[in-house]
Amino acid sequence: MKLILDLMAKPCQTTAMKEPRDNTHFVKIEQAARILRAGHVVAMPTETVYGLAGDAACDEAVLEIFETKARPRFNPLIVHCADVDMVKNLATFPDLAQKLAKQFWPGPLTMVLPKRADAPISDLVTAGLNTIAIRMPKHELARELIKTAGFPVAAPSANPSGKLSPTTAQHVLEGFGGQVPVVDGGAAKEGVESTIVAVGDDQLVLLRPGTISRAQLTAATKVPVLDPQDKTIKAPGMLLSHYAPNAAVRLNAVKCEEGEAALNFGGSKLTSAMATLDLSPAGDLAEAARNLFSFLRKLDQPGVGTIAVAPIPEDGLGEAINDRLRRAAADRG
Repeated sequence: MKLILDLMAKPCQTTAMKEPRDNTHFVKIEQAARILRAGHVVAMPTETVYGLAGDAACDEAVLEIFETKARPRFNPLIVHCADVDMVKNLATFPDLAQKLAKQFWPGPLTMVLPKRADAPISDLVTAGLNTIAIRMPKHELARELIKTAGFPVAAPSANPSGKLSPTTAQHVLEGFGGQVPVVDGGAAKEGVESTIVAVGDDQLVLLRPGTISRAQLTAATKVPVLDPQDKTIKAPGMLLSHYAPNAAVRLNAVKCEEGEAALNFGGSKLTSAMATLDLSPAGDLAEAARNLFSFLRKLDQPGVGTIAVAPIPEDGLGEAINDRLRRAAADRG
């Protein structure tokens, strides 16, 4: 079977010839929409993390996303839509999906749905799968940008692949050396990526935990949330090693060793001469999620070989926090 990597990119429908890439650091909505319509990428704010957006129907734009991030082509992308009508042009919408959309959209929930045969979408977005990952972001600037551009955008996190996700515009500038234009929407309110759930006619499968918990999904649908039965990459964020700082990460630490920085939770007592932070002294998991990536960045200093992380409960939002930490701590090969 011919790999998707070898597909010849078709021209964007919006331009006969691509215009030069605009690397202005900060851009407004109208300028960002022009960049998208020209087949290039722009970083946009969402309530979860900043996303690296490109026209989801344009192979060249999607290839620019992969190239800018140095992202593996087998790792599918999330498509961001401004409204449900835009979603229904791309995917079939079973009853369970409608219940979830009513409860959680716009918001930090991505649904993996059957892709419509006539969906105007680049095959590179779905990595050749017959499903598509879609969400409707809650951040008003994200939806305004999508509406102004006039089409759905593919938008993985706006960072080099495998590194810490950006929760501010400054993180994006630092990650790409100022080479990607950014719509500055302030600090992300959620701080970790969206929950991803595969939606069938009568079942839900959790592909990536996020700020919307299993319990919330079940409460909205009266359907239990299952775990995936295989390790096939069906959605973003499923790679074993991901969300990683330069330093190694050690979990469930009870004390710090030499050369380690300390990341506490709930007033735990890790101390370090290198650096010490507490994700939430009060033990608030929502606060911990908001601080997770930015605090890992602050501790990832020259001379720090490892970041030691205190235990964090798995309940509710703790499942998403621990998922990101386990992937940060995984063997990087």
